Amino acid sequence: MLKRIVSVVLMLSVVMVACSNQATSEKTVIDNPTPEEILTENENADIFVLNDIVYSNAEDIEWVNDKELTLGDEIGEIKKQTESSADFENHTATKLEVGTTIYETVEKSDIYIVKVNNKEIRYLGLREG
Repeated sequence: MLKRIVSVVLMLSVVMVACSNQATSEKTVIDNPTPEEILTENENADIFVLNDIVYSNAEDIEWVNDKELTLGDEIGEIKKQTESSADFENHTATKLEVGTTIYETVEKSDIYIVKVNNKEIRYLGLREG
């Protein structure tokens, strides 16, 4: 009888340990922000999407503007303008006009630059993690 009780207790312990390890070993996946998330938070956001990353106007972010950056190669242009998050795809913007050129920086950072009326505007890539 004692052997049977010990066996049941051991088996229950193994099951409980296996279940607790499974629950704690699952990782939470956090994706990059989407245009829908950004526009839900701020319907007037100045954003564009390039290579499936949302870039946001960084004119009001001090550390981005203080960074010394050199205009690099042209990497794309805005092909569509919309305020509807459902219509977003690569090369789509909310505020930038169709035809606006996007430049990378020589420093290869998460900051891209566009020129509007000969003014350079920095856009910061919104990435998680």
